[in-house]
Amino acid sequence: MASSQVRLGQQALAVLDVALRVPCIFIIDAIFNSYYDPGSGWAGAMGKVLVRVMGILISSMVLLLSQKALFKFYTLFFAVLLGMAAVLINYYATSHIDFYSAYYKAALGFRLVPRNGPTLWLGMAAIQLVFGVGYVFLLNLQSVFAALVVLDIMIPLWGLMIELPVDVRQLVAVFSGLALALNTAVCLAMRLKWFYYSCRYVYLLVRHMYRIYGLQLLLEDTWKRIRFPDVLRVFWLTRLTAQALILVYVVRAVRRESGDATGSLIDGGSDSQGYLLSWDVFWDLTSNLIISGCDSTLTVLGMSAVISSVAHYLGLSILAFIGSTEEEDKRLGFVAPVLFFILALQTGLSSLDPEERLVRLSRNMCLLLTAILHFIHGMTDPVLMSLSASHVSSFRRHFPVLLVSSALFVLPVVLSYALWHHYALNTWLFAVTAFCVELCLKVVVSLTVYGLFMVDGFSNVLWEKLDDYVYYVRSSGNIIEFLFGVIMFGNGAYTMMFESGSKIRACMMCLHAYFNIYLQAKNGWKTFINRRTAVKKINSLPEMRGDQLRDIEDDTCPMCHQRVYVEDESRDRAAFSNNNGGYAAPRDVAAEAEDQRGQEDAELPGEGGAAGGQAAGEPDNELLEDNDSIEYDEDEWGTQNGNAHIEEDYINDDTDSTED
Repeated sequence: MASSQVRLGQQALAVLDVALRVPCIFIIDAIFNSYYDPGSGWAGAMGKVLVRVMGILISSMVLLLSQKALFKFYTLFFAVLLGMAAVLINYYATSHIDFYSAYYKAALGFRLVPRNGPTLWLGMAAIQLVFGVGYVFLLNLQSVFAALVVLDIMIPLWGLMIELPVDVRQLVAVFSGLALALNTAVCLAMRLKWFYYSCRYVYLLVRHMYRIYGLQLLLEDTWKRIRFPDVLRVFWLTRLTAQALILVYVVRAVRRESGDATGSLIDGGSDSQGYLLSWDVFWDLTSNLIISGCDSTLTVLGMSAVISSVAHYLGLSILAFIGSTEEEDKRLGFVAPVLFFILALQTGLSSLDPEERLVRLSRNMCLLLTAILHFIHGMTDPVLMSLSASHVSSFRRHFPVLLVSSALFVLPVVLSYALWHHYALNTWLFAVTAFCVELCLKVVVSLTVYGLFMVDGFSNVLWEKLDDYVYYVRSSGNIIEFLFGVIMFGNGAYTMMFESGSKIRACMMCLHAYFNIYLQAKNGWKTFINRRTAVKKINSLPEMRGDQLRDIEDDTCPMCHQRVYVEDESRDRAAFSNNNGGYAAPRDVAAEAEDQRGQEDAELPGEGGAAGGQAAGEPDNELLEDNDSIEYDEDEWGTQNGNAHIEEDYINDDTDSTED
């Protein structure tokens, strides 16, 4: 119970920490998006620039504060707000309100309660008392001084109660406000020492982390400490919600004025019709929200954070569906937003006109969708290979992976068909189509390799050419992927030279050429050379048959240490086949043969100590050979080891030994 309460408290503090950092993002975004008028002279321009810079610096400092310092800053900030609200209420009440003839209406048509002067005075006094107590509590003032502050806030209302002249009441309100402002300034000045030491502590901590761990780790730690993705996500969703409410209110107001559908009954219609939007209006509202949701760098970052959350849970859902537990496959929530942000910077999304921005955003989302499908294929391919290589026969395990693989083949085809049906050929459509075709080919390669392994699993004989077929299929897929990389490089070069060239696009072209073309070609050629060398070495080995195997007394594979040759009479009795094509004799025949060999080995001179340290009946050749098929002479082995006991841990676990 206590642990759950602690967990809830930590979660509440985390939510509050994120909520208190969001206003800083709003202020920075408003400063960057505000209109700048350079025609007010150099003095006015310098003043506006100074205000902008100070606003950005202060907001950035508050955004980077630690949780404890952030809470203390907002405590002081809300105390100042309460003091300002109390002063403004006193001044307005003493200057513009006649309590004995008060009778007002609210903006929505409801009459204010209370209606008469004395009752309204009591309501104002209650509000001021709440503000005063809140001000005292947030600044943590002492008891006597706190009472004086509350008394100072209430004095102007007392002037109203005793019906002082208007000039006197205004003078009392001004002096009350000055006293409260002086008290606030003194309290803030007394906390300047705390502010100085807090800033110095943050500076020393940042400098220490930079010197010890470097800039990258410092940025990562700050990113996680202030929960910047959550802050951006809340900022973007809050901004979008506020804009949606404003747009809906404006649309309803316009419709009310035009007489289409109002909140009142018109021609027998119902009141609920005013809340219904037609499809055209709904599409216009959605388009405007999407356009305004990426009109600056911060809003693009916020949209990236939302895409990160959606992609993260999508990746987890697919991993749970296909039964994968790989940690590397959980990076979809990181790859998708980074790719979206790079595409936005590369195309200059936030600086485009509204209509062009919507078109560019839709194109970027198509490219992002194809990239996500490629990443999902990378998640499903290892699971396919694992199921086929381990010969799992459960249909329940195979069905989810095959279903996802089929969807990865169908979705690119549907997307390409829809785009070609509505758009003419251009560089963007060519890129999306190339990505879709590449994905389909990768899925075909994966399913082909999966089918080869499944056929081998259900076969009772050795399929010697299986590895060659798998290599040929994989190599063909890699060559096709390399060719698509070259084609996409040419498409990007054409776009950069003739359509929309930028420095970011040039950097991305260089990265694409290095990682997707140069390194892929280098690794592919290295793999080809290594395989060709291995095939040549294997083909150069002599093939042992029949009498030659009996002469060297080895029936054992030097690589897998399994029995590959068995006498005819043993095979007739109870031979069985494994999936690798090898044959193993029954336990009684094998044990008898190994016991006989153990007796023969025991008669050899100098081998008694070595034979006593190994399991009974275990072939000597299994101890004398490693995976590289290194052979030693028996006399040399005895000379090197003497009578020392052979540790059991030295024996390879893959040896086909029988313990008594």
